[in-house]
Amino acid sequence: MISHTMLGTNDLEKATAFYDRVLGELGCARVRKFGNSAAYGPGKDGTPVFWVCKPYDGKSASVGNGTHVAFMAPDRASVDRFHAAALVLGGKDEGAPGLREYGPHYYGAYVRDLDGNKIQACCFNPE
Repeated sequence: MISHTMLGTNDLEKATAFYDRVLGELGCARVRKFGNSAAYGPGKDGTPVFWVCKPYDGKSASVGNGTHVAFMAPDRASVDRFHAAALVLGGKDEGAPGLREYGPHYYGAYVRDLDGNKIQACCFNPE
């Protein structure tokens, strides 16, 4: 149902360095970078499913209150590494790794990226 998700950035170089490492902890890699955007995946059929870009209208990127993007992690250790990498790279903690009430094995962590976008890593696997 969802083709892809995109978040804005005001500094593409810093954003790609951040997402290369943070998403790398989840087994995801940058698959494209051109112009003012970078794409991560691969998704279904090898297509990217997450993009970070400078806004096409030329205005500053801004965040939405209540909006966040959640990335699926293969296991709880990957969630922990995602969170730790984000903090080392200048991200801000929005919820330490741990079990959540969303399901019997739902384990997640929340951070803000360098532009203030809220992102999450989660897994549904038992420990």
